[in-house]
Amino acid sequence: MKIAIGAETDPAEPRVAATPETVKKMIGLGAEVAIEPGAGIGSGILDADYEAAGAAVAKDAVSGADIVLRVRRPDPASLKGCKPGALVIAIMDPYGNEAALKALADVRVTAFAMELMPRITRAQSMDVLSSQANLAGYRAVIDASAEYGRAFPMMMTAAGTVPAARVFIMGVGVAGLQAIATARRLGAVVTATDVRPATKEQVESLGAKFLAVEDEEFKNAQTAGGYAKEMSKEYQAKQAALVAEHIKKQDVVITTALIPGRPAPRLVSKEMVASMRPGSVLVDLAVERGGNVEGAEAGKVANVGGIKIVGYTNVAGRLAASASGLYAKNLLTFLEILIDKKEKKIAVNWDDEIVKAVALTRDGAIVHPNFAPKSAA
Repeated sequence: MKIAIGAETDPAEPRVAATPETVKKMIGLGAEVAIEPGAGIGSGILDADYEAAGAAVAKDAVSGADIVLRVRRPDPASLKGCKPGALVIAIMDPYGNEAALKALADVRVTAFAMELMPRITRAQSMDVLSSQANLAGYRAVIDASAEYGRAFPMMMTAAGTVPAARVFIMGVGVAGLQAIATARRLGAVVTATDVRPATKEQVESLGAKFLAVEDEEFKNAQTAGGYAKEMSKEYQAKQAALVAEHIKKQDVVITTALIPGRPAPRLVSKEMVASMRPGSVLVDLAVERGGNVEGAEAGKVANVGGIKIVGYTNVAGRLAASASGLYAKNLLTFLEILIDKKEKKIAVNWDDEIVKAVALTRDGAIVHPNFAPKSAA
């Protein structure tokens, strides 16, 4: 059983799918591990570190591989030489990319999308979205503080008092909760909003104040899977009015709202941006899906009338070493349910609810019901 770790082909992707620690554990599962040269450089891991852990470093690492691990969805050319039916595990970004999924199916690999991991207790340690969003929420506050021209905590000095920064977090998922905790640790006065009623208690437990229109629709605004529902136009209008008034008084706004498979909801209009004081900062963590903030530009810090809109992409990747460490452990935990530890060979249980939730392609076809062609589905 050979596991190959591919080097990322996107120059903007510094993360890697394995660390020396996880390589040792994969070898313990009975695998031979090969890694492409330089795969870990962006995360501060040298080829020699992988070799010391027992991996082979080779340009043809994928050749003869039974399992290929990547951070982002590989193109079919980078899978050349792997075994027919090889398991390819990565963050596949399947929504709106049906042609790319068909290309994977056509090379007859079995593709698994880590971001489709179900939110069940048994899969928590495999939850890539949570592990990466946690770091993104932290980094969003650090980036905001770097762009903000004042201090975050209140400082009482002989020369006068520096007031605490006012930080508003929009969207209280994993990223939002970490952003709240980080901003609080830096001494900011923090408020937060979300359409899911369960988040109110979480926000307040972190010492922040919750802001929302708490009507009947709000009380039923969460899916069984724990995601936010799309709200009615009427509710959105009421919430927007409340938020607009609040944003005027904020120094930093961080938006984190995403609905899987849909464009990011627009939360902050250009009028709201213009209402903020010059020197204020907005950080849009949803910019790769169209953005929550009007005027956000992917990969840039836009300056709109003296107000900065931070639109960095792959924010977890801005903490590449930490992000790779967590992602590699997510992958390892998933691998452990695909491998028979006694026989030391691949043994995929296709009836396992986790496997069924993340399987994208198999035997030359797209098998996931959300992405399969309608005739096949």
